[in-house]
Amino acid sequence: MSKIIIEDNHGRSFEINDLKNFKNHLINFHSYNGKADNSIHEEQGYYFTVNDDFYNMIMKL
Repeated sequence: MSKIIIEDNHGRSFEINDLKNFKNHLINFHSYNGKADNSIHEEQGYYFTVNDDFYNMIMKL
């Protein structure tokens, strides 16, 4: 599998090491009824606003 790199809120590159786990975390903690809840996901000092665009982009990966 190829590397998956996304940008955080500050434009810094972040590599997703476990896509399945990342998606499951967003589903369980940053969404409601299959929609993004506009919360902030923090991972290893990187911050991501989980809005509809971000959520849908990740789910399509």
